[in-house]
Amino acid sequence: MAGFGGQGVLSMGKILAYAGLMNDLEVTWMPSYGPEQRGGTANVTVILSDQPISSPVLDTFDTAVILNQQSLDKFESQVKPGGTLIYDPYGIHRPPTRTDINIHRVEAMEATFTLGNAKSFSMIVLGALLKIKPIVSMDAVMAGLKKALPERHHHTLPANAEALRRGYDLVQ
Repeated sequence: MAGFGGQGVLSMGKILAYAGLMNDLEVTWMPSYGPEQRGGTANVTVILSDQPISSPVLDTFDTAVILNQQSLDKFESQVKPGGTLIYDPYGIHRPPTRTDINIHRVEAMEATFTLGNAKSFSMIVLGALLKIKPIVSMDAVMAGLKKALPERHHHTLPANAEALRRGYDLVQ
């Protein structure tokens, strides 16, 4: 998962990792980001497997979730042939061009406008990912979200569940 800091990339990865743990999977979560809190590039590699994971470092990916042009330029070539690339077109001026991978355009930013909550962006993207790649259950994602969120933010769980469902429904 890759995008700008502030888009929820690292949080999305952490929630997915917790959900993997809730589904008794082997999990690695490896974030990478610049010193900026918002606006710098951020990416996270999450590996979920029913087998032991030998290394958290990957050269190629089965699935990439891309949220900005800089990340698309960097990671599009690293998706394995036959793999999946999911992207939000907002802020991307050159869409993916590969023909040997499955590409899914998800209008997540547009959906935030209809929900009236810009903070729901990463959860919409995560919902779309789960529709395309049902690697963990929605219940596990919600449990992972509850674990990842500080208790003072648990009042946002219903809105996050709605955003997950909205992202899931965006995918045809």
